[in-house]
Amino acid sequence: MEFGFGTFTLILFAIAVVFVIKTVNVVPQQHAWVVERLGKYHATLGPGLKIVLPFIDRIAYKHSLKEIPLDVPMQVCITKDNTQLEVDGILYFQVTDPMRASYGSSNYLSAISQLAQTTLRSVIGKMELDKTFEERDLINHSIVNAVDESAANWGVKVLRYEIKDLTPPKEILHAMQSQITAEREKRALIAASEGRKQEQINIATGEREAAIAKSEGEKQASINRAQGQAAAILSIAEASAEALRKTAAAIREPGGSDAVNLKVAEQYVSAFAQLARTNNSIIVPANLSDISGLIAGAMQVVKSQQGGAK
Repeated sequence: MEFGFGTFTLILFAIAVVFVIKTVNVVPQQHAWVVERLGKYHATLGPGLKIVLPFIDRIAYKHSLKEIPLDVPMQVCITKDNTQLEVDGILYFQVTDPMRASYGSSNYLSAISQLAQTTLRSVIGKMELDKTFEERDLINHSIVNAVDESAANWGVKVLRYEIKDLTPPKEILHAMQSQITAEREKRALIAASEGRKQEQINIATGEREAAIAKSEGEKQASINRAQGQAAAILSIAEASAEALRKTAAAIREPGGSDAVNLKVAEQYVSAFAQLARTNNSIIVPANLSDISGLIAGAMQVVKSQQGGAK
């Protein structure tokens, strides 16, 4: 009887432990558990220590509230210009309503993925091939808006969609590469011609500026020579005038007339000596009295100048 009572005690203890384990639950951070009571939705348990009645309540669903990346399988899309294009993308979403995520769709992950694929095909079909590479942001934005509108009924918030890869057929890819090469060669030729054009412009501009600078230099040199010649003539004239003034002043002094007579005679004799010497022959004037007459005429001029000065 004692053995039966001990066994019964152990059974009760085991049932108590199971009851406690089933009753006390710890929900992790950023998680939400959906509880059903007798097969019907009862409550959503947040993070922390929670009490659940065993055999009456059941934890039916466990959801993570973190941002979840969902890889959208690669698919073939047809562009507006009837070109096949393989598109691979990834979708980021977050569970915002655990109750709707549990009962709004049988599999919200598959529903989101399928809706993203169909929306992607629709958006790509409205664009030409070249635009699909240029309008990635537009494609991503369109898919997020379309999927998020429907996913609200499933308790899910679509955050963003990113295209991982756009792969056209090999023939189209080769043609695009050839086009890019041709465009680059065209830009290179245009750049080279623009460089030659600019070079010719620079050379012509340099030659024009050099010619202008040379003509300006020659002009300034001519002006400087003319100014120098004018200054020299003026200096000579002023020197001659000063010499004449000093000569006139010297004549008016006592003995000045005799000095003039002597000077005129010396210059006459010197000039005659230079002009009369030809082929080692000396020419003697027929009338030697011309010297005295010349001196007398010069003195008459000097006296008339002295009289006018008085």
